[in-house]
Amino acid sequence: MKFKDYYAILGIARDADDEAIKKAYRKLARKYHPDVSKEPEAEARFKDAAEAYATLKDAEKRAAYDELGQHRAGEEMSPPRQWRHAFPEGEAGFEGVDLSDLLDMLAKRGQRHRPPVRGHDYDASARISLEDAHRGCTLSLQVEQGDRPHSLQVTIPPGVHEGQKLRLRGKGGKGRDGGADGDIYLHIAMLPHRVFRADGHDLYFDLALAPWEAALGAEIEVPTLDAPVLLTVPPGSSSGRRLRLRSRGMNTGHGKRGDLYAVVRIDVPAVLSARERELFEGLAAASGFSARATPSREEHHAQPTV
Repeated sequence: MKFKDYYAILGIARDADDEAIKKAYRKLARKYHPDVSKEPEAEARFKDAAEAYATLKDAEKRAAYDELGQHRAGEEMSPPRQWRHAFPEGEAGFEGVDLSDLLDMLAKRGQRHRPPVRGHDYDASARISLEDAHRGCTLSLQVEQGDRPHSLQVTIPPGVHEGQKLRLRGKGGKGRDGGADGDIYLHIAMLPHRVFRADGHDLYFDLALAPWEAALGAEIEVPTLDAPVLLTVPPGSSSGRRLRLRSRGMNTGHGKRGDLYAVVRIDVPAVLSARERELFEGLAAASGFSARATPSREEHHAQPTV
C-alpha cells in the first residue's frame, strides 16, 4: 500500500484546524476543477485534493491517518498492527487496497461497533402574556444549541403557568450511531400584566371601592381575561377582602379554569367639597364604628367570599 501525504497535497500543516483544511481544499478545487482548469494534470490533482479533504475533514479518519506517521509520498508501507486486528483476513486483507478505501473501511467498521449515543438536551425560556397562556399560542424562538442558534416554531398549549417546563421531544441535539435525538426543555415565564397577578391558574386584581360602596355594597363591572362581568360587592367589605369569581381565572388545560379574586382596596376622595365634608363630619359624629378596634376571633374569620 502506497502512502499519500494528504497534508502536503492540500499544502497545510499537520496541526491545521478544520477551517484551514476547508479553505485549502476550496482553493485547490477552484484551481484544478476539470471543467475550468487549463493546468497540466488538473483532473488528477483535483481528485487528490478531494481525497485528502474527505479524509482530513472527518475526525475519525484523520485520527486513523495520523497513526500512520510521516512517510515519503508514494512510499510502500504496511498498516499499523492494531489495524490488522480489525480485519479477520489479517495482513492479506490489505493487499491491493488503496489508502483512502482502507480509511473508509476502518470508519465503517468502527461505526458498527459503536453504541448509540443520544443527542444533547437543551434548555430554553419563553416569556408569554397571560392571554397567550390562557388561550395558547405559537412562538418563534431562537434556541442556542451548542454554539449555534437554532430557529424553532413552538406551540404553547392553553393552560401553561409560571415556572412550568415543557418538553419538546426530539428537538434537541442530533443523536449519533442510531441514538435518539435530544429534547429541548422550555421554561415558561409570564410577562407582567397591567391588571392581573397570576398564582398558578388563579388570578388576582385590585378592586378600588369608594367608602360608601364598601359600606353599602354595590354591583360593579370588573375585567376578566375574556369579557367584563358584574361582581356583587357585599355590604361591609373592608380593605384586603378577597371576592371570588369562580372559574374566571386561567385555563388549566384540562377543561377547567382557576378562580378570579378581586382584592378590595378602599379609596377616599383626595379633595372634599363643602357638602361632602359636611356629610362625612355628620357620619363621624353619628357612627360608633372604630377602625382601630381589635376584632374578635369570630369577626376576624367572618369574611366570606363569593
